Amino acid sequence: MMKPILLLLLSSLLPSILTVDPPLPSPDGSDFIRTSCNTTLYPDLCFSSLSTFANSIHNDSNRLARVAISLTLSNTLHLLNISYLQNAYGNCVDHGCDGPTAAIIKDCSENLKDAVDEMRDSMKQMKELVSTGSVQSFRFQMSNVKTWLSAALTNQYTCTDGFEDFHENGSIKDDVSSRVDDVKKLTSIALALVNRYADKAIPL
Repeated sequence: MMKPILLLLLSSLLPSILTVDPPLPSPDGSDFIRTSCNTTLYPDLCFSSLSTFANSIHNDSNRLARVAISLTLSNTLHLLNISYLQNAYGNCVDHGCDGPTAAIIKDCSENLKDAVDEMRDSMKQMKELVSTGSVQSFRFQMSNVKTWLSAALTNQYTCTDGFEDFHENGSIKDDVSSRVDDVKKLTSIALALVNRYADKAIPL
């Protein structure tokens, strides 16, 4: 008599065990962004910066890359549009800092302007991607995006590298370098996400 009862109990438990569903991806796409960001050098910054755009990204690698480019572009423009570097240059002159340091601040501004142009080119190319064309055409377009973003990152590094040999007016140097370092990280993230998109979109 015990065996049938035991079998009945087991049979009533098995369906609930066997039908347990795996956890579903987050509906807002934050899991997708977290996974994508883990391929970058700054995963935490990447996620905290881009997760607020999850509802517009919709688990789309192309959109994620474009949002990342737009974010670093807007941050670089903010540095320039608020005339921060020009003010730093003026403060440098007013407080009698040496000529080379003032020149470096001015050069940094020019470097960032070049970076802005290159990021705009990369964003334009990302919007005009022709995924229905040939693989060769798509690879060429993605190569352009990577080249421009890499050049933008190089310009940002050139800005901060200029301060390495100068130790006067440390507060100005440190402040400028810190602000540009933030933009460099965002550009690095954008480039990594572009590479990830290209790897997934282009057939081997």
